[in-house]
Amino acid sequence: MPTQNAPSPRPVIVTGQQIGAGWTPSLSVAKALAALAEATRLSADAVYWMADEDHDRAEVASTVGIEKGRLTRHRFHFDAPQGTAAGWLPWGAPQQRQAEALWGEVPLPSEPTLRSHALGLGGPLWKLGLRPFSPTDSALREPIQSDLERWRSLDLEAHLLHSAERLEAEHVPLPLDPRQQAAWFSLNPQTGLRKRLERVDACPKDHWLSPGAALRPLMQSLMLPVEAAVLGPSERAYWRLTEPLWEIVGLTAPRIIPRPSVFVLPHGCVLMAERLADLDDLRDGDWQTFASPKGSPPSRAIGAVPPEPSWGPVLGARFTKELDRARHRLERLDRRWIRDLAAHTFNMDPERLRQQLFPFGKAQERVLPGLFWLRDESLIHRMLKSMDGDRSLILVEES
Repeated sequence: MPTQNAPSPRPVIVTGQQIGAGWTPSLSVAKALAALAEATRLSADAVYWMADEDHDRAEVASTVGIEKGRLTRHRFHFDAPQGTAAGWLPWGAPQQRQAEALWGEVPLPSEPTLRSHALGLGGPLWKLGLRPFSPTDSALREPIQSDLERWRSLDLEAHLLHSAERLEAEHVPLPLDPRQQAAWFSLNPQTGLRKRLERVDACPKDHWLSPGAALRPLMQSLMLPVEAAVLGPSERAYWRLTEPLWEIVGLTAPRIIPRPSVFVLPHGCVLMAERLADLDDLRDGDWQTFASPKGSPPSRAIGAVPPEPSWGPVLGARFTKELDRARHRLERLDRRWIRDLAAHTFNMDPERLRQQLFPFGKAQERVLPGLFWLRDESLIHRMLKSMDGDRSLILVEES
């Protein structure tokens, strides 16, 4: 494993995610590979920012596993006070046993922490040249405390509030609202306990100032020579909050690289095109989009047959009603007919494909743990090769 926070003599392409059990969600792997691809093009360093001072317990603990061939939801329990930052959460024998029951063989962490668990799983990415970076390394964090204290004295909260009002007036979504979420926290480097700081609160002695998510982009550029950042849609939205702040703190805003969406297809599957619209139709079960009609649907096998005049009005009305009822029942077979036609397009049952690409109704990369991808180095290499910088959607067939 490479040294985590070694000095970077070259510009940095940064990305990252709050560390989660099993590298959940797997979109964090896509971000890491996109940073690697861009760094290779620019002869820069690719850095994965391990957001291990964040403390969203539900997010880092929630994941899925496989039981009898089916995905099951799971949440890890960590015996630590609420507010403990992710990097300090314990990963001991109970968590390791649960992980192995969920996913099979899992690398043993070098230390009994969630941070070390994430470092161990990221091995295939570190081998490719991605460098993990922890902002909680005391050797690098202590020297920037004075900078963070100066920033806090600039009342950056007020600027964030103004940004939120401006973006709201422009009808821009705010996944992170600074009117609700704190701009600053205190972080105890011994216990990892992180507490919200109101604007009037002083940071306790021997604690670190810890920027909230809206200010994290600034701290990244303070600690690293960031040339560009690979961000997902929600991150790009909340980075807009910081637009006026770079000049105030004396830093240059990095270039933003949108994270591509990645889907791993079943072996032998064929999609009509690499278009998000197609995937939306697949998620919604709209098989008609993918069906090449051959013949007529079952419901058209019964045409408009008028009753015989000799039957009389009562029997004629009943005949028409029964015919409509039979046609309605046959219409239920139309969907199966369309599904079978779509299966020829995909080379597999579209419902099975839908469940694999959209487990629990969400995109695969937002549900599955990255561990599933990371343990297949051939798959990782093919994903990386596909990231040419121009594609927003990448489809890769499983090994």
